[in-house]
Amino acid sequence: MTKTVLILSSMLLTSLGTAAANLPDGDEIARRINARDEGLSVVRDLTMRMTDRRGKSRTRETRGFRKYYGEDKRTVIFYLSPKNVKDTAFLTWDYADPERDDDQWLYLPAMRKVRRISASDRGDYFLGTDLTYEDIKLETRVSIRDYHRKTKGEDEVDGYPCYLLESTPVDAKTARELGYGKVEQCVDKEIWMTRRARFWDTKGKPLKTAYFRDIRKVQGIWTQHRIEVENHKTGHKTLFLFSHVDYQTPVSDKWFTRDALRRGL
Repeated sequence: MTKTVLILSSMLLTSLGTAAANLPDGDEIARRINARDEGLSVVRDLTMRMTDRRGKSRTRETRGFRKYYGEDKRTVIFYLSPKNVKDTAFLTWDYADPERDDDQWLYLPAMRKVRRISASDRGDYFLGTDLTYEDIKLETRVSIRDYHRKTKGEDEVDGYPCYLLESTPVDAKTARELGYGKVEQCVDKEIWMTRRARFWDTKGKPLKTAYFRDIRKVQGIWTQHRIEVENHKTGHKTLFLFSHVDYQTPVSDKWFTRDALRRGL
């Protein structure tokens, strides 16, 4: 190798090292994601369209409420149609305290019973969709306690420049609970929202990819209106469409109880 080549190689490595050093670290990106303004509360409609590998589709119509209580968050989703799932409801109490497990309950009208979702179930898929109970609970945020993070570099999604964030579960038990061995997110540099997420299973094999699109401001708050998820193992896909998003109408505390799951809308 000539002296000139060695010099050029050294300059390239130095340049790459400097660029990497200028990127925010993984924990800083996670902090920015979770610091985004989501409003004190929100009411919204959500359509879920699930399509199997043969092209057969099922559609679910829901209405959801979310409200912050300081740093804690409560979310409830009520199913409106079709008839066979109407009145199904899901409630989650998300606690800021890392030492306290979140509470989640599912009401199935056919059983007339509210079932508690345990921590070991949080990696299960949410009512036939390609997102898990944990994914639904987190919405646009990330779990600080479940993952170690590092910034891999930069990327672009749909023309938007992003930071590439890699997250791995803190231990094997957490990986089994979540169902993920690794998650890679492309996080928009300007608005700190994920535009693409790739997931690997606990054996390191590609599991699914999610795209977060039609992100626009509603009442001054950046809001995703479309999520597209594809499971690479099963060929199953889920489309989530948000509409009638309202951050200004007050949300009553009455919606966030187990009795409310039974009563419905």
